[in-house]
Amino acid sequence: MKAAVTTKAGAPDVIHIAEVPKPSPQNGWVIIKIKAIGLNRSELFTRKGDSPGVVFPRIQGIECVGEVENDPSGTYKPAQKVAAIMGGMGRQFDGGYAEYTRVPFANVFPFESSLPWKILGAIPEMFQTTSGSLLQALEVTKGETLLIRGGTSSIGMLACQLGKHYGLTVISTTRNPNKVKTLEDNGADHVVLDDGQN
Repeated sequence: MKAAVTTKAGAPDVIHIAEVPKPSPQNGWVIIKIKAIGLNRSELFTRKGDSPGVVFPRIQGIECVGEVENDPSGTYKPAQKVAAIMGGMGRQFDGGYAEYTRVPFANVFPFESSLPWKILGAIPEMFQTTSGSLLQALEVTKGETLLIRGGTSSIGMLACQLGKHYGLTVISTTRNPNKVKTLEDNGADHVVLDDGQN
């Protein structure tokens, strides 16, 4: 199979497209035929050598979406849509920058969606970060108010949608007057045009 292999820590040119063996089945792990991945800033740090414990060469990628190729437990059926995220992906073991990956069962989440793969590939880490921030770190409850600085970022847009889903009043900020309507259309109750001074 083809994979983007980070051969050693360094600049972007340390990543090479290479033919590598397709992962073989292993109990407790699921093989996924990758349809799309998201790119994450943390992968830049890994590539530069700033992620502790990473051994190179490594196939990076902390998230992916695709179809089950093989699940020895039989929990997931072949071709079932799944997402896989974090838990060592692309750091302690090979991740999503490949045609196939093998990830621990605990990293796999089934889903149904009619969205195109290229959209789905950007969702897992973003959704986990946003929902984890709202539900675990902030422990939001219905009726509270959420202020989102930089509301037009992908995280900001999703935080607004989830905030509304959880019954929050959402205030989103932007520095761009042309994006006020975008935030309103996304569900923000109030939009603050940030002049960068306050």
